[in-house]
Amino acid sequence: MEESKILEVKDLAISFKTFEGEVSAVRGVTFDLHKGETLAIVGESGSGKSVSTKAINRILPKKNTFIKSGEIIFEDKDLLKISEKEMQGIRGKDIAMIFQDPMTSLNPTMKIGRQIAESIIVHQHENKENAIKRAVELLDMVGIKNPEKSSNLYPHQFSGGMRQRVMIAMALACHPKIIIADEPTTALDVTIQAQILDLMNELKDKLNTSILFITHDLGVVAQMADRVAVMYAGKIVEIGTVDEIFYNPQHPYTWGLLASMPSADIEGHDLYNINGSPPNLLCVPKGDPFAPRNEYALEIDFEEEPEMFKVSDTHYAATWLLHPNAPKVTPPIEVMRRREKFLNLKMKEVI
Repeated sequence: MEESKILEVKDLAISFKTFEGEVSAVRGVTFDLHKGETLAIVGESGSGKSVSTKAINRILPKKNTFIKSGEIIFEDKDLLKISEKEMQGIRGKDIAMIFQDPMTSLNPTMKIGRQIAESIIVHQHENKENAIKRAVELLDMVGIKNPEKSSNLYPHQFSGGMRQRVMIAMALACHPKIIIADEPTTALDVTIQAQILDLMNELKDKLNTSILFITHDLGVVAQMADRVAVMYAGKIVEIGTVDEIFYNPQHPYTWGLLASMPSADIEGHDLYNINGSPPNLLCVPKGDPFAPRNEYALEIDFEEEPEMFKVSDTHYAATWLLHPNAPKVTPPIEVMRRREKFLNLKMKEVI
């Protein structure tokens, strides 16, 4: 699989300077992305998901951001070391981004067609006429009705779902090798969300594009991902294939996320919640940052942060429960119920 890697993030550590002190937002994150796959990065707000991926496109605020360590390798280049001019040739062309709220990403004073055409003109050196034609084709590809007419409309004339389709069209404009989708369906209703996810899956398969999908919703992960990285307190605490994470989760935080998924067909049970709040990364606690919220925490969890233990060649988890001398525990019953539901969904897909 080494030759299929399109992106490698190695030991990435990022801090922000604030009036209160230094916030250690990302603490030694390592992952890779393969050609044509979707890697989902999941976790609560503040876990470091968006910061890690914005660092790839180098769009973090320069004034108070400090890259303390790490490499981001794309096509044999460390994106953290190349010039801003060279990065401008990659950003939007080879690595595109779909943001959570399209209304804050689209220019309200520019027609949709012109906004899509702009990146085609800059990166592919097309003339304006050809770029507009390509923009219309892209609008048609992402399912916008009457694409030629729609290209002459402004963002406020589109619904939320249609604006998100426009963002996808913009991301695809230059045939990127990687698309970073930062919670692109959070503000959409369930029906539109499903349409956007189906569209992204269809386009990924058609264009063989790799996707980094950031979300806090494991239900979305089940539909989208090939592999899953679970983040907590600025670190990846578990990573594996989507089947491994849903069928055989190892980290108590992953158990909590899975058990917290609401489900209409699991009746008669209170909604599970993870007690407590994520730690304040102004002062990272000693040991495992999840220990105060972890009902399965061991004494060592409060003293020493766990290493990444190997579960399989594709599955790793940072929990002392995987140590050979640790007591054997089983996930909460809520996790087992949702695992069964996931298995049923997979069986329906096969049928």
